[in-house]
Amino acid sequence: MAKKRGLLLIMLSVVMGIAAAWTANRWVAAQVGTGEEEPGAHVVAAAMQIPYGTKVEKRHLKYVEIPEGAAPAGIFTNDEDVIGSVSTTDIARGEILISERFARHDSGSTLAALVGENMRALTVRVNDVIGVAGFLLPGNRVDVLSARKEANRRAVTETILRNIKVLAVDQTASTDKNEPVIVRAVTLEMSPDQAEILVKARTEGEIQLTLRNPLEAEPEPEPEPEPVVEAKPKPAPVRRYTAPPKRSTTVEVIRGTKVDEKKTKS
Repeated sequence: MAKKRGLLLIMLSVVMGIAAAWTANRWVAAQVGTGEEEPGAHVVAAAMQIPYGTKVEKRHLKYVEIPEGAAPAGIFTNDEDVIGSVSTTDIARGEILISERFARHDSGSTLAALVGENMRALTVRVNDVIGVAGFLLPGNRVDVLSARKEANRRAVTETILRNIKVLAVDQTASTDKNEPVIVRAVTLEMSPDQAEILVKARTEGEIQLTLRNPLEAEPEPEPEPEPVVEAKPKPAPVRRYTAPPKRSTTVEVIRGTKVDEKKTKS
């Protein structure tokens, strides 16, 4: 009898242990989830570094998976949408590609795709001095100085253009070199009005390029002072001549015994 009771207790203990383990497992699963990863979104990223002005090819691209809802605006989900475009900035390896950093290249030269809307590309002949000792690279920003002589043979130098973007050096719109390269021509991006100013300055004298710090912001132009209007003195009042009032006098005319009175005006 005691043996049967002991066996029954052992079986009851096993059943209770299994039930407790099952309950604990359900509670842990409810707290931490099932452990299955949520499906992510596949987006296009750079398989290698893409320098500025590079026409994108299939070898430059790869797919990466990111959590659903974490993708930034303007991403590419199909590599065909970005193949053939031209990068307008340097793209690092592994970086997710965004449409704002690429320009469409339908026809013509690669450089034409880099020219902004309503802008123009103008090439300037340079030497090792004008070209800032060869340190000008595509993507840099420069100021343009004009030097000329006036009629009195006096030299005048002034900055005619500021914060102009360098599109290309010689026939290269992209470079991964940081060493100085002596070039013979620099292509700049500017508005049509700025292009006219530069061509006129190049005809009148010499031009010089100065390299800008890319983090330097262009100062806002100071508002022109309002013209001071001098108060004019009030004119002296004009005095008009007023004739004195006419006075009347009485004259008595005696004719015999008859007296007449007549009034006269003086």
